[in-house]
Amino acid sequence: MSGPEQVLERREAPADPEDDRVGLARGRRLVLAVVGGAALMAVGGLLATTLVKSPAQVAAETGPPAQGALTAEVERRVLAQTVVMRGTVVADQSVAVSPQGVRSGAGAGAALVTRLPLQAGDPVTAGQLIAEVSGRPVFTLHGALPMYRDLGPGDTGDDVAQLQQALRELGHGTGADARGVFGAGTKAALTARYRAIGYEPLPAVADGGAALKSAREAVRSATWAVEDASDSARPAAAPTGVPAETGSGKGGAAAPPSPTAGSGPGSGSNTGSGRALARARQALGEARAALLAAEAADGPMLPASETVFLGAFPARVSSLGARAGSPVSGPVLTLSAGELVVEAYLKDDKRQLLRAGMTVVVSSEVSGTDVRGKVALVATERSTAQPAGPLPQQNQGGQDSKGGGSGGGGGADLGYRMVVRPDRPLPVGFAGQDVRLTVESAATDGEALVVPVTAVSAGADGRTVVTAVSAEGTQRRIEVRTGTSGDGFVAVAPARAGALAAGTRVVIGTAPREAGGKTG
Repeated sequence: MSGPEQVLERREAPADPEDDRVGLARGRRLVLAVVGGAALMAVGGLLATTLVKSPAQVAAETGPPAQGALTAEVERRVLAQTVVMRGTVVADQSVAVSPQGVRSGAGAGAALVTRLPLQAGDPVTAGQLIAEVSGRPVFTLHGALPMYRDLGPGDTGDDVAQLQQALRELGHGTGADARGVFGAGTKAALTARYRAIGYEPLPAVADGGAALKSAREAVRSATWAVEDASDSARPAAAPTGVPAETGSGKGGAAAPPSPTAGSGPGSGSNTGSGRALARARQALGEARAALLAAEAADGPMLPASETVFLGAFPARVSSLGARAGSPVSGPVLTLSAGELVVEAYLKDDKRQLLRAGMTVVVSSEVSGTDVRGKVALVATERSTAQPAGPLPQQNQGGQDSKGGGSGGGGGADLGYRMVVRPDRPLPVGFAGQDVRLTVESAATDGEALVVPVTAVSAGADGRTVVTAVSAEGTQRRIEVRTGTSGDGFVAVAPARAGALAAGTRVVIGTAPREAGGKTG
């Protein structure tokens, strides 16, 4: 076949099926690419609309949300303002025993504690020995008056009467002594009390009895002088057989005295003897009066340093402040007596809120008991605590084991002392407990309308108002008068009767909400 014929034959040859399939695949890919690109452009447009914002839209979205009213219900109840604190149950009377001016005899040095028979927590009864200082006893007696002076023979007063009563309660009678007079019966009773605890009382006149002995000797000498003067003044006896009286008339009438009678040598002697006898008798009277005074002044005395009067028994030892061998430089021990009360100490802020007469609830977490009481005392001066902790151990040289002396530091400031007296006696087991005190510093007189303090506001016109909200959301201002406040609430009374009632909702603030939401 020639050339042109061959070319014609190739052009007219049928298409290959494989080539058709390749073309179709390429078309599909092109369509898919176009569709994918369109989809990506659509997604990109959507993203652009969410990210790109106009200035107005940005301002709207960053502005504050719509506000809604925050409300609370008006309550009707008793409102009390309370102050909560801790306190300690102690005895009504607390006495720090610090014997000063102990008389322990000539040549005695500084007062030392020579015996402490009791421990902290031990009970104490009337008349009991509680300490010995420089060999002298310190014991308790029943009485409300503090011992402020030494008592001895011849003293008078209410403190003497208290001593007499205390001795009689212990079984020591005071004889015929008048009330409040330290006489012979009180001397005997006091001597008996000292001997009952194993001691001898100190003499009121510390001269070893020299004054009494001298007074007795003076009486004896004066008695002898009277006897001698009596013998000298007695007339001489008449001679035997001679009548003592003679007369010249009948009936034994006495003869008239001689003109020279009484002027003889013996008359001057009789006058002098009479005068001597009178003077001797006067001297004897004076000596006897001096003896009575000496006897009245002689006898036992009760030093103020040797006894402690407590208002009630049994008492207890609250704490020890010394030990045997230590010098007396402060309280040797502290005694508690009387009914149990609660003691607390206030800082300045709480002291301004509390005063005597306020109601208190005493709560014991140990026993789960609540007892009501009243504030009996709020001190006007701050109290200072004694340094706490055990006493340093002393070595034989009288110094503590660290080589220091026995001096102490100042006490810490406790605050203002407050005493709470329960309405009924506390159980004995409460003694020493740490308890919770809830004091009602203010309270409404019965039930009152009560709202949160944030519900009350003052308007530009000076009126105090609350804003009430109705069920439909309408707000109205109601003028009120405020009263007691406490624990975040305040008692209110509407200026117009009936304008505010329990259950009414009042605005106490604003809360964020979504636009179109309802008021809470």
